[in-house]
Amino acid sequence: MASYAKEEAAERAGVSVEELSRQVALGILSPGADGRFTAGAVRKAGMAHALEAGGVPLEGLAAEIKSGRLSLDFLDNPAYETFALLSELTFEQLSTQTGVPVELLMTIREAVGSAVPLPSDLVRENELAIVPMLEAKLRVGYPAAVIESSLRTMGDSLRRFALTEADAFRSHVINPLTDRPGVEIAAAAGAASGQLAPSIDAALLAVYHALEVHDYTANIIEGFEAALAEAGLKSRLAHPPAMCFLDITGYTRLTQERGDAAAADLATTLARLVERTSVRHGGRPVKWLGDGVMFFFPNPGPGVAAALEMVAGVADAGLPPAHVGLHAGPVIFQAGDYYGQTVNVASRIAEYARPGEVLVSQDVVDASDGTEVVFREVGPVDLKGVSGALRLHAASRPG
Repeated sequence: MASYAKEEAAERAGVSVEELSRQVALGILSPGADGRFTAGAVRKAGMAHALEAGGVPLEGLAAEIKSGRLSLDFLDNPAYETFALLSELTFEQLSTQTGVPVELLMTIREAVGSAVPLPSDLVRENELAIVPMLEAKLRVGYPAAVIESSLRTMGDSLRRFALTEADAFRSHVINPLTDRPGVEIAAAAGAASGQLAPSIDAALLAVYHALEVHDYTANIIEGFEAALAEAGLKSRLAHPPAMCFLDITGYTRLTQERGDAAAADLATTLARLVERTSVRHGGRPVKWLGDGVMFFFPNPGPGVAAALEMVAGVADAGLPPAHVGLHAGPVIFQAGDYYGQTVNVASRIAEYARPGEVLVSQDVVDASDGTEVVFREVGPVDLKGVSGALRLHAASRPG
């Protein structure tokens, strides 16, 4: 088991030697018989420092620990090894050692939600685990700017999951125990974390690989399609992709009338409904926009069918009516999001659509041959922020 002398323990915890000594004097943490500190003790030192920075006086914390009402002993549990210690390397030294630009290495700290470090700051041990990925990507030819964008996207995506998990843990593990002593709560939390951590780690990796298969398959299909077209054996699909925006009418008013809990329930119901429907028709949700969702569909025809199904599903679920806009054309994909005029026009069409209506552009109609959808022309329409009148059509199911 790793142990550290006082000076190294303080450095690994990110505190001064004087502060570490003060924590020992107060009885918040204790060195071993040999005067050295375990990794758990170092985590306690970092946590005590964070508590004091958050407004908890160390003297008060020490008094509660001495009384037995509170304890930091849960940080000795291996499940809390995710509370990483600082390594012996600075970002600058790590850059020299690996050849990875120091600015790219410092992006790791930002991507996991912490403040921008200095080149002279020590790298955390868990941050070191991310470095081999950066090295590998640089070796195969990824530009540093692309790797940085990928890192930030990874951090943004996983932050939402981490927040959801933390909230669920607090609601279903901690809150039911609030009438018990703090020591018991800490022990129960440690035991629950020990059971959950390995399975969550495995699940995250499995979900990522499953998603990876979908997108890699799309790349493979596109590559084979291009090769066959070049050999004259198959013509490439001429249909451009479609962007789709679904908005809920009166969402803001509903949340004001019914409160935050109702808004959360609405969001969960909507998410489940639209995600299943869009994926079934070959598309995917890109991002959530307060009162609606933005989707990407490789083919416009299935996108229109999905939109009609989603509008009907929203009504069947007893939610406020939805209205949808679709436009087809070239898009720019960057950092997990889509950009360009096609996106902007689709958003404007959705704004123009009435409750319960699916409106599409002429480009969508032209690319929807063979789709079992009826289009009724609405006429040339002037949309805010779009130059020139746009021919719009209302989509509906046959009959």
